[in-house]
This record gives sequence, C-alpha cells and structure tokens, in this order.
Amino acid sequence: MEFMSAPWWSALLTIVLIDLVLAGDNAIVIALAARNLPPALKQKAIIWGTVGAIVVRSAMTVGVVWLLKIPGLMLVGGLGLLWIAYQLLADQGDGEHDGPSASTFWGAMKTIIVADALMGVDNVLGVAGAAHGAMDLVIIGLLISVPIVVFGSNVVLKLVERFPSIIMIGAAVLAFTAAKMVVHEPWLVSFFGTDTGLSSTQSMTRWAVYVLAILAVLGAGWLSQKRNAKEDAAA
Repeated sequence: MEFMSAPWWSALLTIVLIDLVLAGDNAIVIALAARNLPPALKQKAIIWGTVGAIVVRSAMTVGVVWLLKIPGLMLVGGLGLLWIAYQLLADQGDGEHDGPSASTFWGAMKTIIVADALMGVDNVLGVAGAAHGAMDLVIIGLLISVPIVVFGSNVVLKLVERFPSIIMIGAAVLAFTAAKMVVHEPWLVSFFGTDTGLSSTQSMTRWAVYVLAILAVLGAGWLSQKRNAKEDAAA
C-alpha cells in the first residue's frame, strides 16, 4: 500500500490497537521471570531479556510476512488469528500471570525469550496480517510494541481493568484482520476478487465475511464467558 495513504494510516491504527491489546502480557512475563533475582541483577535481566525477546520477535515477524506470501498460508493464518481473537475473550485470566520465575540471570533471560517467542505469536500474526506485506508498517509495528512491552504493562492492565470494552474492541479488530487475510488468500481470488477488480457481488461477499467473523468471535467469546460464569457460580 502507498506510504501515508488512507489505507496505510488505517493499517497503522489497527497495528497500534493490536499491540496495545496483546503486548501487555509479554511485559508481565518479563517482570515475573526476573522477580526472584537479587535487586542488582533484576533490572539487568529485564533489559537484556527484553533485548533478546525483541530480536526473537523481529525475526518471527519478518518470517511470518515472508511465509504469508506462500499460497494457502494467508487462509491458515487468518483462521489461526480468528482463534486467537476468540481466546482473547474466552480466557478469564485465572492464574494467567502466575508465570515461571528464575533464580539466576541466565535462567531469567532464557525464560523471558522463550515465553515471548511463544506468547508473541498472536502479536506477530496480527501485525503481519494488518500490514499486508508492507515492511514499513511491520517495522513501525515492532517499534511501537517495544515501549509497550518494556514500559507499558501496568498501564495496559489498568486500562483493560478500567475499560473492559478495550478487550472487546481488540478482539473485533483481530477478527476483522483475520477476515481480511482470508479474503486476500490467492487461492480464493476467484471467489473474493482483487482490490483493483471487485464486482459488486464480490464486494458484498467480502463485507459479509468481515461482519460474520466479528459477530462469530464476539458471540462465541460472550457465550464462553457466560458459561464460565455459571460454572464459577455453581462451584
């Protein structure tokens, strides 16, 4: 997409929201992994562990952007992102931040890097999908996620606790991004068309997929939360 165009700014806004919603947990894992270290090593482990995590995430993001160019993987990635969006709502967070800690500097860094690699898949997939192969947006997305991971975990958590609707909005944005990945799958071009050559039927079909994906994720997430609430009440 053209630099600084309306679609570019729209994609950037999507990436920022994805980062805000998904990057907080990674920052908390970093803090928890180093919590049992001596004060002299704690800050050092957080800094160097974060550097290592950023390197891992950067490599993952570039790799995902490249992989999504392979036919079929946009569809797989989109379906995977739909599941992530659902999990964002369905997860009640019980014990979600009781992650592993380490008693040594290198142990803490290993925990931080491995945890970020595992937990960063949702963020990487969301950013890569929203960027649609635009490397400038991918790089900006990474740069935005860094201060959120390093400094913003407590702020993000407080915002989410105070305004739970942020999670709903984030899940809807992820669902929309996932749907866009699906409709841009090269294997499905005859069904969904291309951005430069859309028939009215294909355009309506695209929007139907967007709306269906958002409603399905929000509806399934709401039902899961309601079911979990009933189980908690019964217990």
